[in-house]
Amino acid sequence: MAVIPMANTELVAVAWLLSAAGIEPGQVATTLPSDSAAWAENGFVHVVGAVGGSPQVDYALREPVVQIDTYAVNPGSGKPPWGKAASLMELIAAAAYQGAGMQRALTLLPGYPQARVMSAHFTSEPRRMPGDDSSYARYQADLALHWITL
Repeated sequence: MAVIPMANTELVAVAWLLSAAGIEPGQVATTLPSDSAAWAENGFVHVVGAVGGSPQVDYALREPVVQIDTYAVNPGSGKPPWGKAASLMELIAAAAYQGAGMQRALTLLPGYPQARVMSAHFTSEPRRMPGDDSSYARYQADLALHWITL
């Protein structure tokens, strides 16, 4: 029996983040690219995965909390660009407050069903994560997404 592709929280989180104003294609994924030069100009949004939340019992509404990390780097410099990483996180915060990113179909990977994010909000204040040996600037926050499969 063939496996039927199903929407999941990581796919929905990536698609929703890519729909945010100011986020560029290729700037969001579940894995941080090893070549920092590829994302040095605009920074990168890493969807770490679900860290909490729960689905509804009586209907197919998913309510995960997803860890989001934003990264920025200055190649050839040991000084992390904290402002760039913070600004990238604030683009995500702004998207959560704008109705344009809600209540519309999100296209996931080819072959997967579409999903709709009903609402999104931060469950924690974005926080600076110092001490990276690579001199990356990293901010971290938890984002609650309420979504359904279409």
